[in-house]
Amino acid sequence: MADDNLQILIKRLAKLPGLGPRSAQRAALALLKNKERDMLPLSQVLHDVASHYKPCIQCNNLTELEKCLICNDHRRDENRLCIVEDVSDLWAIERAGVYQGKYFVLGGNLNILDGRGPTELGINKLVGYISSKCTRYSNYEIILATSATVEGQTTAHYITESLQGLSLTISRLAHGVPVGGELNYLDDGTLALAMKARTPIG
Repeated sequence: MADDNLQILIKRLAKLPGLGPRSAQRAALALLKNKERDMLPLSQVLHDVASHYKPCIQCNNLTELEKCLICNDHRRDENRLCIVEDVSDLWAIERAGVYQGKYFVLGGNLNILDGRGPTELGINKLVGYISSKCTRYSNYEIILATSATVEGQTTAHYITESLQGLSLTISRLAHGVPVGGELNYLDDGTLALAMKARTPIG
């Protein structure tokens, strides 16, 4: 027998990070109890976000505009580019408040088994963007803020190799980021220390 709409809602909610079947059930029931106050406004916001948010054409951050607010902010340091795996990592660094440069969001890390190669991560686009910046700015710095996992390290190494021959400094987040750790789960103080203590590569 096919699931009814409520069961479908619970199964959809259970797929979200941090929600299991029981949590999803509680959330669905809470929404149903307050349809006018919570459920209907939530459905409208979900529709609006799905309709209007898309990747920034320059850095892949989420935005309602062609370029995100960070890329459009001329007060940001154009001489630095921080490369992160996901938008959640960008948000985590922004929360720490220790970085005022620009970003590039890869959308994941290199993982051939999951079908994520250099093309899927837009590394050619990244290298082209960095090459154009190197000709405009002296002492251009790339900060590799990929996760301290095997895949994150592999991604950082591949990007470093792809940038060989360009006149720039490449650094990587250092102290405070544990091996196997993901940026989005680190506290702000740890991220701040990691950003300040980044070290050059090569």
